[in-house]
Amino acid sequence: MNIEHIKLLFLKHKESSLNHRYITNNNIEPLLDKLKKKLVVNTIGKSVLGNPIYSIKIGSGSKKILMWSQMHGNESTTTKAIFDLLNTLLDKDSALTHILDTSTIYIVPILNPDGALAYTRVNANQIDLNRDAQNLSQPESKVLRAAFNEFKPHYCYNLHGQRTIFSVGNTNKSATVSFLAPAQDKDCTLTANRKIAMEIIGVMNTLLQKIIPNQVGVYDDAFNLNCVGDTFQSENIPTILFEAGHFHNDYGREKTREYIYMSMLESLNYLANNNIDGNRYEAYFNIPENEKCFFDIIIRNAKTADNRVEDIAIMYQEKLMNGKIEFIPKIEKIEKIVNFYGHKEFDARGAKVLDANGDGVKVNNENDFVIVNNKKIPLFP
Repeated sequence: MNIEHIKLLFLKHKESSLNHRYITNNNIEPLLDKLKKKLVVNTIGKSVLGNPIYSIKIGSGSKKILMWSQMHGNESTTTKAIFDLLNTLLDKDSALTHILDTSTIYIVPILNPDGALAYTRVNANQIDLNRDAQNLSQPESKVLRAAFNEFKPHYCYNLHGQRTIFSVGNTNKSATVSFLAPAQDKDCTLTANRKIAMEIIGVMNTLLQKIIPNQVGVYDDAFNLNCVGDTFQSENIPTILFEAGHFHNDYGREKTREYIYMSMLESLNYLANNNIDGNRYEAYFNIPENEKCFFDIIIRNAKTADNRVEDIAIMYQEKLMNGKIEFIPKIEKIEKIVNFYGHKEFDARGAKVLDANGDGVKVNNENDFVIVNNKKIPLFP
């Protein structure tokens, strides 16, 4: 698809009621009520705490795509992109009716509503649903499995978010979007359905490289059958992991939302227009693997209380406060930080770095700001 056209579609159809990082059932239910007039919207189960798990079905074609988001409750960027995508597909002026004519898309927008409400990765039983694909010990896991069994998808989109620590390889480029064609056996065999997933990822990467060059990564494909993607791949359904990562100064994940939207739309268009056999899978291997080379902030060349010159590494702690996600700066390390990068970096030039009380900063301290040469430097995004 034409990049400028996709950008215009996003600007026109971005769902304005969804923003920043805290997205729950309370946010999407008014949207679902509107969608009921045009699409099939159902309650397909309930969470541990009895909160509804919804599904949306759009399209009438023979190619069946299953998507689910917020399996981890605090990974909401892909949920925002789903509603942007739905707005786009419902607009006949978007010139995308061929997607709905050739495909049927089944979406679970928030699989883990309890985790979404508490802004946690796990569900209310403190279980990571992405490690429950075999045991199916949790009601949310059973809901997804039932949807998979009933819908019988030809493709699966496993929609997630990733932390700011991830880099593209060992470079100073943030992994803004990452993908994976999960393994389906311990030998990570290049099976026919993995190749199909890889081909689709290669197409999305080609698009993204024109917009965010060198900011797309892939995950290590170590096999774990307890993971949902690995399980569905092992049942010969081409499965794609999407990871929404960090873009410069985008802690609300609004730019990343756009890139996830563009990726999904490009892939759906490719699926609609092609019978994919996986023969073009090799482009997948041009995408570097993710590494963990970032801190949120690094203060270089800071003098410590005992007059050593070290670097100070800071990570934001995401905390739900009064219905909003706040980013609390926490000092992770005070040492020479080599082969790592900060999304922001400051050079203290050998000066002491002090906290609000005028004392030297310490590991594990949370600091809204630091003082360098009597100048207050805020640490918030």
